[in-house]
Amino acid sequence: MRYMLIMRDSDEAQQAAKEVPFEQILEQMGRYNESLMKAGVLLAGEGLRAPEEGFVVDFDSEPPLVTDGPYGETKELFNGFWIIDVSSRDEAAQWASRCPLGPGSKLEVRRVAETEDFPQDNEWIQKEAGWREELGQRTPGQG
Repeated sequence: MRYMLIMRDSDEAQQAAKEVPFEQILEQMGRYNESLMKAGVLLAGEGLRAPEEGFVVDFDSEPPLVTDGPYGETKELFNGFWIIDVSSRDEAAQWASRCPLGPGSKLEVRRVAETEDFPQDNEWIQKEAGWREELGQRTPGQG
C-alpha cells in the first residue's frame, strides 16, 4: 500500500525553524530519508520552495483565477511530502511518527488510490494503465 505523508507547518513552526541551524535541519531530514531508503519503503519525497514562489488556481470563476503567493491568511502550509510503500496503515503511522518535525508541524497521511480501487472496465482507467506502461512507471497497486 502506498501512502503520502504530507508535511504541514503552522506559521509558528515556520518561525521556529528559522531559529534552528539549517545544517541541523538538513542532517535530521537526511537521516530520516536515509532510514526510509534503507528500509526500502521510500518511493518519492520532496520539499517545497517558499509560498511566495507559488500560486493558486481558483476554480470559483470562469476562467479560473491565478493568484500569486503568498496565499493570504494561512494556518498551515503544505511544505513537502513523501510517498512510501508499506504493508499496512499501522506501518505508515510508525514511519510518520519517526519524522523529525517539531511543535506546530503535522503530517497528514493519506493512502494513495490503487488501480483496483476503480472500475476495471472503465476506458480511462485502462488508458491510464497504458500511459504508465509507456512512461515506464509501475501501475498503482502492483507491488
